[in-house]
Amino acid sequence: MRAVYNSSAMPILDAHMLEFFSRSPEQTRRIGVRLGGSLKSGDVICLQGNLGAGKTTFVQGLAQGWGSIDLVSSPTFILVNQYRRADGGLLFHLDAYRLDSVPEAEELDLDAMLAEGALIVEWPQRLGNLIPTENLWIQLDHIADEHRQMNFHARGKRYDDLLDGIRQSMFGGA
Repeated sequence: MRAVYNSSAMPILDAHMLEFFSRSPEQTRRIGVRLGGSLKSGDVICLQGNLGAGKTTFVQGLAQGWGSIDLVSSPTFILVNQYRRADGGLLFHLDAYRLDSVPEAEELDLDAMLAEGALIVEWPQRLGNLIPTENLWIQLDHIADEHRQMNFHARGKRYDDLLDGIRQSMFGGA
């Protein structure tokens, strides 16, 4: 992938990034399905975006692609939802919106979750340095009624590979 440049010749997108415009909730879910099929224990997916940006819709697709046998709902009021797969795998869905501090977040024991399964974090910026430095960070923005802009940023080799897999499944080629 070649970089895209702005007028000051600084890269806007590079090989660690992908920008995509979803035209419907179904398309947002399908992108999640593609990523979810590649998730494994220890993976961290960070979802940043305002209320109504499509985070829960995206997580529905992630869980479906991962193979969840449980229904996906927003964990805003309970903080963490746990989804199961038929083979015993676990997927954790954390919504940090209602957390007041990083010490409060420490009580959730993210390390234990990552040892047991993959972790999806909504509002990851509220967790500060508790988020592993290697992750796939996805910014979702509301553009119009059903249109969402999705910016993927891979941080680390594992997440570069996940991003390459998304590119391959969405656009083909290298």
